[in-house]
Amino acid sequence: MEFLKKVALAITIATTLTATSQNDKIAKAFEESYTLEQSGNSKKSIEILKAVYNESSYEINLRLGWLHYSSGLFTESVSYYQKTIMLMPVSIEAKLGLVLPYSALGNWNAVEKVYLDILKLDNANYTANYKLGLIYYGRENYTSAFNNFQKVANNYPFDYSSLLMFAWTNFKLGKTREAKILFEKVLLNTPNDASAKEGLSYIK
Repeated sequence: MEFLKKVALAITIATTLTATSQNDKIAKAFEESYTLEQSGNSKKSIEILKAVYNESSYEINLRLGWLHYSSGLFTESVSYYQKTIMLMPVSIEAKLGLVLPYSALGNWNAVEKVYLDILKLDNANYTANYKLGLIYYGRENYTSAFNNFQKVANNYPFDYSSLLMFAWTNFKLGKTREAKILFEKVLLNTPNDASAKEGLSYIK
């Protein structure tokens, strides 16, 4: 019985040492990866992480998603970001990461879907609401754009970007009184802003 206890202890120690050694390798790979990326060697940065790749690692897949995106390898980036979402379905950072290569590929329907998925998790998310608003505004779907920009403006009442887009959206919907007030608020934030001045010039 004593012998079995010693064997079990030895196995436990060996397993712990192996796990510790692997964790050290991963930590070192991440450190080298950051250094290489900062020096402009993204390709080598990717290779370093692939050498310790573990498909079930959220962190490695997330990092590889970013590195492939910043290297212009957008399809590969999508694949890694999708793996992170499979590993952690409610991760907003992974979904925001996935939007990057989709945007670079011009896949705006996929981008829209990801932002809508984010809003299911966080209805007030600034980035998802603002970027969706831009997508809808670009499609001239001003009613949908209004809803998204309104959420941002309510949560960030003096935010330049959302104020300006909310002002233009109100203008496009014929809400000139509201648009005038919003354009004037933009000018409080950013005096002499050309876009806000242009908007006001259209309102008699």
